Amino acid sequence: MNPVGQAALARESLTLEEVMPKFVIERDMPGAGALSPAQLKEASRASRDVLEQMGPQIEWVESFVTDDRIYCVYTAPDEATIRRHAEAAHLPADRISEVRAVINPSTADAAA
Repeated sequence: MNPVGQAALARESLTLEEVMPKFVIERDMPGAGALSPAQLKEASRASRDVLEQMGPQIEWVESFVTDDRIYCVYTAPDEATIRRHAEAAHLPADRISEVRAVINPSTADAAA
């Protein structure tokens, strides 16, 4: 197989997370840690419904709820897409940061 064909094959095997930029969204929400399971479910449903309307270019990976903030991880083509989602879902998006690298304990043992 020629190099162009190999590159195309490699691109096809990449996941959305590997192709799309990843973002961390900080949502300032005083009292977030005290939200009931039903309230968290409703917020999740509102977000998911907007995601379904926006299509596959944006994906919610996971969120972390702390006392006064919710940190969400999304993949999307750009920050503007993240902001459109937040506005449509009536959720704050106080800070949006593009992930530049992902590390974990195994990073310490990885070849440089």
